[in-house]
Amino acid sequence: EPEKARRDLLELQAISAAVESTGAAIAEAESRAESLKIEGEAAVEQSKLTAEADNIVAASEMKRLGSARKSELNYTRECNTLEIEKKRKMAEIETTKFEVMMKTLGPANMASIATSQHENQVKMLEALGLKSTLITDGSTPLNLFNTAQGLIGELGK
Repeated sequence: EPEKARRDLLELQAISAAVESTGAAIAEAESRAESLKIEGEAAVEQSKLTAEADNIVAASEMKRLGSARKSELNYTRECNTLEIEKKRKMAEIETTKFEVMMKTLGPANMASIATSQHENQVKMLEALGLKSTLITDGSTPLNLFNTAQGLIGELGK
C-alpha cells in the first residue's frame, strides 16, 4: 500500500501541477487580453482627444485669420477715408486759391489778358503761378496746360 499511496500522491501532485500550470496560463492569457484591451481603449481615447485638440486648434486659427482679415479691412477702409478727405480738402484749397486769384485779377484784367498777345498772356499767367488754365475770349484760347509746354506762346511769335 505505501506504493499505491505514493503513486496516488504523485498522480495528485501531477494533476495539481497541471491544474496549477493551466490556471497560471489561463490567468496570464486573461491578463494579457485585459492589458491589450486597456491599451486599445486608451489608444482610441487618445485618438479622440487628439482629434478634438486638432479641431480646437483649427477653430482658433480660423478665428484668428477672420480677426486679422477684419482688422485689415478696417485699416484699408480708414486709409481710404483719410485719402478721400485729403483729396477733398486739396480740391477745396485749389478752388479757393483759384477764386482768390480771379478776384485779385478782376474782370478788367481778365479781359485784358484774354485780348493781349499770346506771349504776354503766357508770361502774365505764369507769373501768377497758373499752370493748367484755359482762358478764351471766344476766338483765341490761351492754353497753359502743363502738357502744352508753352506751345501757344510759340505760335504767337
